[in-house]
Amino acid sequence: MERDDLRMYCLSKKSAVEEFPFGEDPAVFKVMGKIFALLPLQEPLTISLKCDPDFALILRETYPAVTGAWHLNKRHWNGVAIDGSIPDEDIYTWIDHAYDQIVKSLTKAQRQMLNKMEE
Repeated sequence: MERDDLRMYCLSKKSAVEEFPFGEDPAVFKVMGKIFALLPLQEPLTISLKCDPDFALILRETYPAVTGAWHLNKRHWNGVAIDGSIPDEDIYTWIDHAYDQIVKSLTKAQRQMLNKMEE
């Protein structure tokens, strides 16, 4: 898996945008103004993903390449080293989960607006 694969998958999510609010690094992926993923531009390849706290702990206990995300609330964010030890399909599923965590946290009005977008 390459950085561009992760980037394109994040951007494939409904109404997802890529921004650089912290300068040139990292790329930040948002939906409705809320962050669901951060993708640093430097090596080694990693991605930080929003995560349900209980699921975050399970992933950290299961995969050595998953840790609490650096500089983020470790209760809600996982850092994932893209080192080949985790199947690509699992990483894509975790991106879906991160996106869904944000959508779930939106207000009813925001969710309705999101559902009307790109129809």
